[in-house]
Amino acid sequence: MEHFLGNLSFSLNATIPVFIMMLFGKLMIVLGLLDEHTTKKLNTFVFKTLLPALLFMDLSTADFKSVWDTRFVLFCFTATLLSIGAAVGFSLLHRDRSERGEIIQACYRSSAAILGIAFVKNIYGQATMAALMIAATVPIYNIAAVVILSLTAPENHELQKSRGQLLLDTTKNVAKNPIILGIVIGIIWSVLDIPQPVILSKSVSYLGNMATPLSLIALGASVKVGEAKEKLPTAAWIAAVKLVLFCAVFLPVAVKLGFRGEKLIAILVMLGSATTGSCFVMSKSFGHKGVVTACTVMLTTLLSAFTLTTWLFVLKSLNYI
Repeated sequence: MEHFLGNLSFSLNATIPVFIMMLFGKLMIVLGLLDEHTTKKLNTFVFKTLLPALLFMDLSTADFKSVWDTRFVLFCFTATLLSIGAAVGFSLLHRDRSERGEIIQACYRSSAAILGIAFVKNIYGQATMAALMIAATVPIYNIAAVVILSLTAPENHELQKSRGQLLLDTTKNVAKNPIILGIVIGIIWSVLDIPQPVILSKSVSYLGNMATPLSLIALGASVKVGEAKEKLPTAAWIAAVKLVLFCAVFLPVAVKLGFRGEKLIAILVMLGSATTGSCFVMSKSFGHKGVVTACTVMLTTLLSAFTLTTWLFVLKSLNYI
């Protein structure tokens, strides 16, 4: 019984603080201390400055040569590709073709950059493995989303005109992604063993330490419950695939391959965290209605509090983390 309570306490301590910060963000909206405009600006600020600073901080001070794990990076990349393929297959079961692109993206695309870093840092105090996971998945997340949403866009939508140009532009955007840049610069800094002046390290640490709480507050403030009602049944089965099925399939494989601890937590978040809010923005930009996406983002964000806690409890009980 004591062992059970210890594992449960570990799981709750890892997940509940994360979701309390998200609830706090929603409370700020209710109290009028944040509004939609401010939340959007806050999301942009976190994405373009704080998260890159956090990833640079963790990677530049790590012994990257000893941290790098090719098998881990390849596993994250392969699991993401297979998840996308499975999502395409699941979408074919949906009768409304106009919603298939949204379904595919909502099934595979996780909020790994925000929730992934938050969970790993909450448990281990740093996010080196989360950074490697992000480096393996974020580029393919974005490129696949452009291809899928473009191919499934309404026929009369203007973005249908030049899919090749869209793919090229997206590849450029991925290369300029602030999070990817933070990872790359941090890796180079570590490999070249460049010393960090105290002024630089303290300044970057101030920014990096703000990243997790502010990103979670902004994420919570962005959730709109009212948008989730219309497509709840569709969102429910997407959430089941996103939060349960992919984890049930790929986590045993990860364990079989020998991944443990921080690496296994990063894989868990990659597979089973909530659908990222940026999916809605991308869906709308390609002419999709975005209702399915908005509903899925909301539902997976709420349910992931329970599913991630459960998965953590199972992994902890089996002594894999």
